[in-house]
Formats: sequence, structure tokens, C-alpha cells
Amino acid sequence: MSVGRRTVRPLVSISGPGRSPSPITGGGLLPCGVPPGVVSLTAVWAGATRDDRVVVWESAMGPQATGEAPEPGDGDPGIPTGPGSQTGSGGQTGSGGQTGSGGQTGSGNQVGHGSQGGFGKAVRRVDRPAQLRHEGRALMRPAEGLIRLRLDLAYDGTAFAGWARQPGQRTVQGDVEDALMRVARLPAVRLTVAGRTDSGVHAAGQVAHVDIPDDTPVGGLARRLNGVLDRAVRVKGLAPAPDGFDARFSALSRRYVYRITDAPYGADPLRRFDTLASPRPLDVPAMAEAALLLLGEHDFAAFCRRREGATTVRTLLRLDVSRSRDVILADVEADAFCHSMVRALVGALVAVGEGRRRPEWVAAVLGRGMRDPAVTVLPAHGLTLVEVRYPPDAALAARAQVTRAVRVPTTPSG
Repeated sequence: MSVGRRTVRPLVSISGPGRSPSPITGGGLLPCGVPPGVVSLTAVWAGATRDDRVVVWESAMGPQATGEAPEPGDGDPGIPTGPGSQTGSGGQTGSGGQTGSGGQTGSGNQVGHGSQGGFGKAVRRVDRPAQLRHEGRALMRPAEGLIRLRLDLAYDGTAFAGWARQPGQRTVQGDVEDALMRVARLPAVRLTVAGRTDSGVHAAGQVAHVDIPDDTPVGGLARRLNGVLDRAVRVKGLAPAPDGFDARFSALSRRYVYRITDAPYGADPLRRFDTLASPRPLDVPAMAEAALLLLGEHDFAAFCRRREGATTVRTLLRLDVSRSRDVILADVEADAFCHSMVRALVGALVAVGEGRRRPEWVAAVLGRGMRDPAVTVLPAHGLTLVEVRYPPDAALAARAQVTRAVRVPTTPSG
């Protein structure tokens, strides 16, 4: 069953304080909010640890609930809890267990219950690879009666307030969803996207998915969408997604290109909407030397806008700087990017290219882990999302499990 664009598989039900867990034989929908008057509702939420073992979190919700799910990973909305929910405390854990308030857990799936009229929380660790693969498929499938479609998109971001829907703003997500509801005659749809581009950022290789009723005709759907969409947005491809596909969490990497010109006359008029005009000549070899110091897995907090509860650890796979006549391209690829990260990274390289900083300065900024006022976040219009890479179909669900895990640095950031 689908919950907030995630499929949740009920595994254990707790009937009340002090009672033993019992298996659920049927499934009910876990709502994103608990209606008034609901006393309790127990469901599970699956994620993954950094060593790729599945963790199933159990949360009781409602006015009497006192349990709370563990802190979610980057971009994870977590499990909604009822009014007054709080993390249990004071308990003791055994192997693989976690307690609610005052409870105690033993090995594996033994659950401690709170003593304040609510439910505790349970963590189950699954080490068997076959079980991991099974859980991954359960998580990534659309709900029964729905089909998941993959959309490949391109757009000129100039007139949009970014990808994500916002009240009173024109966004790419809003335009595409409205077009899809219109041509497919659906009351509501919700797109999940690989990269939530900021206001003014363009895309040549954006990827999204949507779950729609499986009796919806999909033949010619891309052509019909392009017929009603503004010409600033194009659907380049649309097809049923392979089993386990999640546009966001199955992705191996995102690749962006930032385009700059240092021509004395500024940007070519035909490229002025996707090219930043630099007022000074840029030393590309010095920029490329600095870029090498940023590659690898680090905490990129110095180049990110922090978001509460989200990690800033990323793996930078590529940061190439090249010149073709008076156009400089910064080609940047990572497993994921945090907010404003690409524009801040290229902004730091521009400081080196202008001669204001030496190449080794970027490594010092990275190691300090805090924003440096000398790092300029470059304007959005020079940035384009050009590619999202995915693993083979058989590995999509497993990749999504790994991506959902919270990460910490495994290599020094300096």
C-alpha cells in the first residue's frame, strides 16, 4: 500500500500496552495524518541501515501515542505521529532491539512497551540477503491497481519557481501534473522526481515517476502531454517503469553542467538564458586543479544550505572544468546534491579562476565544514541538469534501500 509515495507493508500489530506483538493478516492504509477520534494505529515503515540491512520501524499514532520513529534520513518525511508524541526514554536494549519509554527489548523482535498508556517502538534487523531483496521489492512497487510510469523531461527553467509545487507559484511539477490530470482525465496525480531543481535551473535529462490507475491508456500519452504543455517543458519519453524503480531513490547519480563565458562582450544572445557572463577572464587550469581536491565522499556542509534532519554527506564523482573558446563548462556529478551545492562548488572554483584564491583554498573551506563568505553561490540560470544515472533493472530496489540510509563521512573531509 502506498503512503506518501512510499509502499508500506504491515508486519506487526501491537494491540495495547504490555501485550505481545501479533502478525497482521490483512493490510490497512496508513494515513498521512490521523483523523480525529482515532485512538491508535500501528504500522511499519521500512528503510535501510548503512550496512544495507533492512530496518523496520513501528510507530503507534493517535492521541494516546507516545512512540516515535527513529530519525529519518535525508529527504525522508519520516512517520507522522499523533499529537504529543515523544521519543521513549529510560529503557534498555538487547541485541537488535530498541525500546519505548521504560521498556526493555531482547534479541531481534522482542518489543518493549511504554508505561504511559501508549505504544513503544520496535526495530527489526534483517540480515538475510533474500529477505532484503524481498523487502526492497515490497517497498518500491506501486499500490495494487496502479501502474508506475517513468517520465523523461526537459525544461527551460527561466519562467519557473523551481521544480516543486508551491502555492501561488508556477512550477514545473505543477505544469506537468496539471497536464497529466487533463489528458489522462485523473482527479489527482503526484510526481516524484530525481532532482528538485531550484528556481531558474534548467533540465535536459530530468527523470520523474508517477503512479496512475492501471486501466489508464498510456499509448500516445507523451504526445498528448506535449500538446497541452507550454513549449518550455517537453516530455522526451514516457513508459511503464521496471519493477523496483523509484525516480529519486533508485538513482546512482545526478549530473549537472554549469555554463560560463568570459567573452568580453558577454553571453551570446541565443545562450543568454543558460550562460553566466563573467566580467573577468578565468584561469581554467587553476580551476581544474582546485576541482580535484573536492572529489570523493565528504561532508559538504561548507557548500550546502543546511536543512534540519538532513545529512550533507555526498560523494562527488566528477568535477571537470574545460574551455571551448570563450565558454567554460563545469561538469559536476554526484550520488546526490544538497541545496545550492553545485552553484556553491562552481562559485568557489570561479574565485580561484579569477585569481582571488589559490587552488588549495577550496580544500580548506571543505575541511572547516561551514559556509565561507568568500564562496559565492552563482546565479541559477547557468545550471542545467543533464543526466540521471540508474543501475540495471534488477538492482533498482536494492539501490533505493541503500540511498534511504543516513550517511556519515567514511573519509576525512580535508
